[in-house]
Amino acid sequence: MSGVGKGIASASIGRILQAKGYSVSAIKIDPYINVDAGTMNPTEHGEVFVTDDGDETDQDIGNYERFLNVDILSGNYMTTGRVYKTVIEKERNLEYGGKCVEVVPHIPEEIIRRIKTATKETDSEIMIIEVGGTVGEYQNLLFLEAARMMKMENYQDVLFMLVSFLPIPSKVGEMKTKPTQYAIRTLNSAGIQADFVLCRAATELDDRRKQKIAISGSIPVDHIISAPDVESIYEIPINFEQEKVGEKVLARFGLEPKADAPGLGEWEDLWKKIKAAKEKVKIGIVGKYFKTGDFVLKDSYISVLEAVKHACWQQGKQPDIQWLDSGVYEEDPQKLKELDSYDGVIIPGGFGTRGVEGKIKAIQYLRENKIPFLGLCYGMQLATVEFARNVCGISTATSEEMDENSTEKVIHVMPEQIQNLRENNYGSTMRLGSYPCVLKSDSKSFEAYGQREIQERHRHRYEFNNDYRETLEDKGLILAGTSPDNRLVEIIEVSDHPFFVGTQFHPEFKSRPINGHPLFNAFIKACIK
Repeated sequence: MSGVGKGIASASIGRILQAKGYSVSAIKIDPYINVDAGTMNPTEHGEVFVTDDGDETDQDIGNYERFLNVDILSGNYMTTGRVYKTVIEKERNLEYGGKCVEVVPHIPEEIIRRIKTATKETDSEIMIIEVGGTVGEYQNLLFLEAARMMKMENYQDVLFMLVSFLPIPSKVGEMKTKPTQYAIRTLNSAGIQADFVLCRAATELDDRRKQKIAISGSIPVDHIISAPDVESIYEIPINFEQEKVGEKVLARFGLEPKADAPGLGEWEDLWKKIKAAKEKVKIGIVGKYFKTGDFVLKDSYISVLEAVKHACWQQGKQPDIQWLDSGVYEEDPQKLKELDSYDGVIIPGGFGTRGVEGKIKAIQYLRENKIPFLGLCYGMQLATVEFARNVCGISTATSEEMDENSTEKVIHVMPEQIQNLRENNYGSTMRLGSYPCVLKSDSKSFEAYGQREIQERHRHRYEFNNDYRETLEDKGLILAGTSPDNRLVEIIEVSDHPFFVGTQFHPEFKSRPINGHPLFNAFIKACIK
């Protein structure tokens, strides 16, 4: 089921197999008709993660990058829509030579082709493939069919892991294995026998329940792996290794750890650092993609959250992250005083007009009261609007996203995208992927990165309006980073402030747990001070 931990399990096992000396990559399969994740609502689907080559993907691609410490590209992301689109285009181009093109076998064959292509392009010895959704759903049957065909083609080279949830009903107090037994049988009905079962539960699995699952599912008992809840996802590879998951997977493939294998030492050091961190840094995140019914969805900003954690751990601190609803500040500006209790505040990316005036009020308060601020994408754009209004005296300053009829658009649509927007082609209207940025040598950003030119990932359709450059710079706004041709503003800063930085790009996408990201590291250092 969604959120049970398939992505983290995939990433963790990948990290373990890397530690055994193998080159590993990972593929995420989403059973949506959407061609990519870019048009999905974050409160329904979670964060849209952008790759270096500009693909809008599922958040699990971010987990793979963070755990495997490699860049995952568009070839490693697949949706039902993407697969069908390719097959239909091939049929239109007569690439099937006049055959009747059918759902089976042609859709599974396209899935297999994509898996093999990604494996070759990433030069992977082991490719981990996560099929999204829940076993038994109609949506993922074709992906399971492709997997079954791959195993039929080469039994030794394909193994299956089922990630299943074992509930402990509060009024019963006993861990129940029956849902997992049924999940195994449901997988059997797709022609697939699980080689391993990763048993997700609030606590560790006992031997009796392992034996129950093994007998009912025809799986060796030592392939029933306990996957209990933990305080941090970064503990999971270490937990899995205690059950010798890496060795068992390699044995099933007929492989052994390589002589020059790096081991998990670096990861174990990270985990020690996380456990040792006690003193807290209180960080507020002002946003609007939190609520899904009566619940809070943290996945909307998962890369931001992880980047904050990485940076805190680098400084030997423990993050205390609080959610702040920007709508509250619109209704009652007196509530802004609560920002005094935070060591620093982040305003992340987003779209639309809901809650933006509250964000602008928060930015003004942070700027005037010298509270460390990091604005990401829309957060940077709103910081520009705030500065234009309250420092430069342009009272009607706004973004074209907020008011397309305004005469004072300090943030405006990119000229080359105007026609796409007119035609409602919203899936094709953004600057996506990695772009270079040149830093001013006397800026906080340069101090953070320690180099003049950087590469960062983008996901936006509006830009800083160059007509206002001179006006804003004259009043003290620092254009700390621009594109190499100086046409696009990438970073803004405010002087006489402990840390006030806004980035047009999304630095959170490139943060890794071992080292953190330079900008987040600098932000957290300022927060500690």
